[in-house]
Amino acid sequence: MRSSLSNREPLRFDAFMERALYAEPGGFYESGGGAGRRTGDFLTSVEVGPLFGRLVARLADRCWERLGRPGDFTLVDAGAGSGTLARSVLAANPACAGALHYVLVERSGALRLAHEELIDRPLAAGACLESRADLPDGVLDGLIIANELLDNLPCRLLERTVDGWAEVFVRADSPGAFVEELRPLPTEEQMVADALAPEAPVGGRIPLASAAAEWVGRALDTLRAGSLVVIDYTDSSATLAARPPWEWVRTYRAGVRGHEPLRDVGSSDITVEVPLDQILAAHPGAQVCDQATFLRSLGIDDLVDEGRAVWRERASVGDLAALEARSRVHEAEALCESSGLGGFTVAVWRRE
Repeated sequence: MRSSLSNREPLRFDAFMERALYAEPGGFYESGGGAGRRTGDFLTSVEVGPLFGRLVARLADRCWERLGRPGDFTLVDAGAGSGTLARSVLAANPACAGALHYVLVERSGALRLAHEELIDRPLAAGACLESRADLPDGVLDGLIIANELLDNLPCRLLERTVDGWAEVFVRADSPGAFVEELRPLPTEEQMVADALAPEAPVGGRIPLASAAAEWVGRALDTLRAGSLVVIDYTDSSATLAARPPWEWVRTYRAGVRGHEPLRDVGSSDITVEVPLDQILAAHPGAQVCDQATFLRSLGIDDLVDEGRAVWRERASVGDLAALEARSRVHEAEALCESSGLGGFTVAVWRRE
């Protein structure tokens, strides 16, 4: 992958990010990088344990009920990785399983290979599974959920300079080494950046999340009736401009967070905190809350209470059911921690 960036003209940061993550061969995801409980490069709500998937199963059932229990109900798992969420959702045996068409959307071919066993042996009776690289064609009735997807979609980076706004480009400096280069923005884009972050200091940066906004638009166009649920870490453009860029342009490798996206290119994940104001300006009408509030609305506290009761009853046995029940308490704490996953933003758009 490094060779695909060498001996070329400087790339805009979004093009650089695209190649660093998805180039064949050598891009981070095309090399099999990603989330995972033990060996993964980062941890998401999905990998904390099966509780998150159980709650997504409840969400799917509520959406199915609201749509009148249709005989064909689609759940699109966007950014499905190796299929961990699908396994947890199907193991929860949702009421909609008999009508369920579960679509795992994962761009990385290396990660899609892990879907094959799941599709051959679905865990929920009646469920139909499909694996694909992009959103389904046509329109559907159901639920589209994207957990920590938007932060991985390539974005542009702009920096305020003494002469106005400039754009961050990346060029090869030597084999395996890359450096930034700033280029002035055209006048019309200067105005866009000024509107997003009018008080940005010199040296302040903002992302332009056009790809994320475009993805949300395509997902909404795919949805005839149902809900689109996006979960990610977010901020506003103006606030991002006031923060050090290394706080919100992040890398992850072997579970360790970094802040130097031009190092270990192809060996580290690159994520950018999502400027939610840009997404909502392009697609208004979402209901927004934090993840802790959202999961409580789905009954996470009830599931924890149920788990405590099962543990008290079966602790002396120590079987799988008892251990899973005890684990719920710790999983819920992690999922709802305000300074961690619980502070993530959940945006929900509905189509009736």
